[in-house]
Amino acid sequence: MSGKHQERDVYAAVADPTRRKLLRLLADAEELPLYELTAQFQMGRTAVSKHLAVLKEAGLVVDRKVGRETRFRLNAAPLKEIKDWIAFYEKFWTERVSVLKKMLEEE
Repeated sequence: MSGKHQERDVYAAVADPTRRKLLRLLADAEELPLYELTAQFQMGRTAVSKHLAVLKEAGLVVDRKVGRETRFRLNAAPLKEIKDWIAFYEKFWTERVSVLKKMLEEE
């Protein structure tokens, strides 16, 4: 990745199971502080913060300071890119299964 301001790839951001779990936790809550997110993992605050930074770079997470605490919330808009990509293949497989079903019915 070249350039400091280049956004991280959404696909790369969601490729990690820890980051997917973070997204799920944030989807279930309006906003969560770092300490509550960290409590859900078998890793330290620094490791969770690094995962959140990747999600933030991809535009999937927004943070804000409340005193000394950092709170995070989900920004699901970038996930539309993945949804659209999957929708294409869903159509592909639906058509293929229909053709297979028709062939099996003809036999």
